[in-house]
Amino acid sequence: MARKASPSSAATTISRTVQRGELSTLFLKPIKPSCITASQHEKFLKIDCKNGKINTTDAFNHFDHMLQMQPALPISSFNLLLGSVAKNKHYSDVISMYHRIFEANLVPDFITLNILLNSCCNLKKVGLGFAVLGTIYRRGYFPNIVTFTSLIKGMGLEGKISDAVQFFKKIVRLGCQPNVITWGTLINALCRSGYSEKALELHRKMGSGDDVSGFKFQTNLVCYSIMIDGLCKEGSVDKAKELFLEMEEKRVSPDVVVYSSLIHGLCDVGEWEEGKSLFIKMVDQGIRPNVVTFNILINALCKEGKVKEASGFLDLMIQRGENPDIFSFNTLMDGLCLEGKVDDARELFVSMAAKGQECDVISYNVLIKGYCNCRRADDAMRLYKEMVRKGYKPTIITFNSLLTGLFQDGKVGDARDCFTDMQLHGITPDSCTYNILLDGFCKNECLAEAMELFHNLEKSGHDLDIETFNCVLDGLCKAGKLETTTELFDTLPLKGLVPTVVTYSIMIHGFCKRGQLEKASNMFLEMEEKGCAPNLVTFNTLMRGFSNSDRATEVIELLQKMAERKFLPDASTASLVIDLLSKDERYKEYLTLIPTFPIQT
Repeated sequence: MARKASPSSAATTISRTVQRGELSTLFLKPIKPSCITASQHEKFLKIDCKNGKINTTDAFNHFDHMLQMQPALPISSFNLLLGSVAKNKHYSDVISMYHRIFEANLVPDFITLNILLNSCCNLKKVGLGFAVLGTIYRRGYFPNIVTFTSLIKGMGLEGKISDAVQFFKKIVRLGCQPNVITWGTLINALCRSGYSEKALELHRKMGSGDDVSGFKFQTNLVCYSIMIDGLCKEGSVDKAKELFLEMEEKRVSPDVVVYSSLIHGLCDVGEWEEGKSLFIKMVDQGIRPNVVTFNILINALCKEGKVKEASGFLDLMIQRGENPDIFSFNTLMDGLCLEGKVDDARELFVSMAAKGQECDVISYNVLIKGYCNCRRADDAMRLYKEMVRKGYKPTIITFNSLLTGLFQDGKVGDARDCFTDMQLHGITPDSCTYNILLDGFCKNECLAEAMELFHNLEKSGHDLDIETFNCVLDGLCKAGKLETTTELFDTLPLKGLVPTVVTYSIMIHGFCKRGQLEKASNMFLEMEEKGCAPNLVTFNTLMRGFSNSDRATEVIELLQKMAERKFLPDASTASLVIDLLSKDERYKEYLTLIPTFPIQT
């Protein structure tokens, strides 16, 4: 006969937690009349639970049936059910069931408590996990490495990385030997939280036995894979390469996941050729690249502007029997659009269905943006109407691309209609949307409309960033309203905004356009004093102002400053210098003063 559980058990702790509302995800299921036959119940426990093929409704129905059975079932039967529910990641249901076991005066054993502890930790309630650990000790059980691994995982999920490392070292010192799962759990926690180098440091110590515990541990493929991926994502590609070589030295054969992670890391830091060499090495080793590997290479090539080579990898993927996914096609389409080959992108878009891949909203967004960038707003609108007709829900990216394209083509009325359509689709404009509208209205001589929108945004308490003000300042400047522009610029510090190089360049252009060169020059000095470095546009803008006033000396001084900062002049710089020299009798003297710029490689 089952004896009543001690009131000091974990169930009491969890019950109180539920009462205090600390675990809002936990709930108690009411007992329902049971209509389950003995044979159904036996099959459920012996086959379904062991295979993990259950759903929560079936689990609770059988659980209710088990609680009503007389004589009472052994706790091992309940453990089988709880374990299966936990494997299906219904952790709050596990805790609810445990509470009911406690109320039914059944005594949980070590396995029950381990399942409960693991569920608490997976719910990011590691404090409750330690409460269960206390119950384990009080019941006279000895926690094992599974118990400790669950706690380490819980601390990792809660971001208590330092605690997890210290706890790991503590259990080693206590003589509890971690297994590969424990080690992998700690490594994963460190790498997921951005501490891959710390994981590498721990790996070195544990691998050599130099840790204070004296424990020596051999890292397996999974752990190497996690560390290499983490190091690459954090930009420590050289250390990832060292770890890769260490794997090979220790005869731990890298798999496709390791190769893909390192190739991705190499491509991200611009070492494309080395990434390609590693790909070739992987194939030579007989390791079959998967769709992720190919996508990494296709994406890297498109970013490098090598779209033809990227397309070749797509063909190679298909030849090797690897089906491209939607990311493969979208990436290649985007690469084609960036090269201005929007018609080729459209052909690829149409061919997707024949290659067994259905397009998605991202596919439409890529092509719509491509049309807009090529000043083909009408084609973009037709594609937008097609996606809506086919049941694809447009996103904020869709509308921001369309608005940009329509304003660029001077279709202000269509842009207004598009903005209205955006709201009809339930899409909330973001700061980028408003900046596009403000910039579009200003550049299409609708300054009054832009200012009305700007003031409405201010009144509504909308969080306006410096880019928003740049749009308005530029519009006011180009409309010749320099006084209003200056007044608005002076309010920026009061709004907690710091002018950028774009902001200063706009103001300098405005002063130069009005012929107020001293103010423009002072603005240039002010930006430097405030730590905002001028760019080539800023230099060209101020030089053009001086050039138009035949102030060659100031132009030469600015050229010398450019050379000191290793700025390379562009076509605009060369044009204004030639124009200035051609109309000044002292051009030979000025030629000797023009600095030498490094040749661009």
